[in-house]
Amino acid sequence: MIDLNDWRAVRILGLAALILAGLASPAWAQTASPAPATPSTTAPAPATPSAAVPAPAPSDGKSQLGTSNAPPAKTQIENNAAPGIPDNATTENVDVPARPVALITGQSTYDDAFKSIKASLDTLNAAIAKAGLTASGHPVTIFSEPDENGFKYQAAVPLTAKPDGKDDLGNGVKIGTSPAGKAIKFQHRGAYDDIDSTYDVITAYLDAKGLQVDNPYIEEYLTELKTPDDPNLQVDIYVFMK
Repeated sequence: MIDLNDWRAVRILGLAALILAGLASPAWAQTASPAPATPSTTAPAPATPSAAVPAPAPSDGKSQLGTSNAPPAKTQIENNAAPGIPDNATTENVDVPARPVALITGQSTYDDAFKSIKASLDTLNAAIAKAGLTASGHPVTIFSEPDENGFKYQAAVPLTAKPDGKDDLGNGVKIGTSPAGKAIKFQHRGAYDDIDSTYDVITAYLDAKGLQVDNPYIEEYLTELKTPDDPNLQVDIYVFMK
């Protein structure tokens, strides 16, 4: 299990970047029912509140992870007693289904996080193209086992279907299944270098609600990873609940 407070503290040691602003549902499905907006009580202010801003919708109007039969909806976070949570932050509960994916396992220091993840996704896309498979959805990173030196992860790209007779595409790329379960989705819009402030907001929200999270959590990249300072980057973070 990942304690998000521990993870945030570890990331501040060097990993620049991740996400927040709202919680809408994903498009590796559709939106799920909104979480009740009970008043927050106490929460630390994020290091850079400006990083947690309203998230513009991706080009397809959706993200890719959660599913539900409920219509799209967002719940305003009531935060009169929690100045660390932006007034325009929103949240939703989502059900994340298991999906067939091409994935590759990696390990990185915090300083090299963006570079490592981007290289893994480039390797995945090349393997998928070479195998004649079809990607279906946005690429993601599944995080696990953080410590003071770095973290392990799996970069993954969803596929339209699991290929028959293929479970190894070579160059470290395997065929597998993405994590599933109930999660809360947060959104980060802006440079990957500014993501720590988004994790501050996530931590503040979870603390204020008294929520306990489970392993793993996922970053979904709605736009291409170009450079760590790209101001147009759109990332959604899925935090799984116990």
